[in-house]
Amino acid sequence: MGHEYQDRVSLEIHRRVAAGLAARAEWMAMARENLARWMERNAEAPGLMRCYREWLEILDRSTVDQVCAILTAETDEGQRLRQNSPFVGMLGPREVWEIKRTLREAEAA
Repeated sequence: MGHEYQDRVSLEIHRRVAAGLAARAEWMAMARENLARWMERNAEAPGLMRCYREWLEILDRSTVDQVCAILTAETDEGQRLRQNSPFVGMLGPREVWEIKRTLREAEAA
């Protein structure tokens, strides 16, 4: 499976995160916690730190609706931001595997 498959998986995961974000305020807190942990672990990686700071800025200045729009944007910018999204861990493993299975089967068809 190539980059296009991974991009479709990421988009679908983030669509589901966006669909639940308004009702799950703790997900915004979890995203911030992820970023704090990653920043501590990757302090010596300037490229990653730029990505993490960009996401912190987005979370600080954006409404939930704006964050949802960013998470689901079908643009190069949306795709780029999803590659370092702090919203990992919001969906359970079974749901993620189901997304991957469904998209893999669709790609094979």
